[in-house]
Amino acid sequence: MSETKTALVTGANKGIGYEIAAGLGALGYRVGVGARDGARREAAVEKLRAAGVDAFGVPLDVTDDRSVTEAAGLVGRLAGRLDVLVNNAGISGDTGPGWVQDPTTLDLDLVRTVVETNVIGTVRVTNAMLPLLRRSPSPRVVNLSSSVASLTHQAASDAKAGPVMAAYAPSKTFLNAVTVQYARQLADTGILVNAACPGLVATDFTGFQGPRTPEQGAATAIRLATLPDDGPTGSFSDDEGVIPW
Repeated sequence: MSETKTALVTGANKGIGYEIAAGLGALGYRVGVGARDGARREAAVEKLRAAGVDAFGVPLDVTDDRSVTEAAGLVGRLAGRLDVLVNNAGISGDTGPGWVQDPTTLDLDLVRTVVETNVIGTVRVTNAMLPLLRRSPSPRVVNLSSSVASLTHQAASDAKAGPVMAAYAPSKTFLNAVTVQYARQLADTGILVNAACPGLVATDFTGFQGPRTPEQGAATAIRLATLPDDGPTGSFSDDEGVIPW
């Protein structure tokens, strides 16, 4: 088995996901670029390779069982194991002016769509990759969350609460809860499972609004992906430290 560590990042063809892939690649990881769009995926792989990263493309739609199963098979054939899984793929869903998703007029199909990607997609991918993660001597799972997931921030309506987003924010709260359940279930396996908040990053996801660069947004996920064996599990943090739940 190769001594080179392998990472898979979902939604890695652009934005924060791309920078997580680039950052792990710079640390010597072989990186699978998971993405639905073939042209964007291969363009990202080429860009990473031009920067010296050992990258390969992984066709991956986190909402599709067959796609995820085939992705796990591809990673298994190419690498034999998986050392890091970063569940970065996510959507906000349609919003009104000011990014608002009004709970009193919320389209239930929108809620289902957001949860299907942000939560169920993460569960689907994680479970498909678990056999490969179990082959690693130091496996890590990082779920990309957000400070809007914090019930503490939401209840206080403070600066980190963001606008009212009745589909997106609860989906990330749900994701955090799922992260803790994985951490509990896998507590004795050496698989560390944590949630990362990138902060408000200027990408197309935010309409390029935000004070942080994608590189800055990737930093916490990279830190959690490379934790020592005695590192935390079931945590929720950004680059300032632990985020209140």
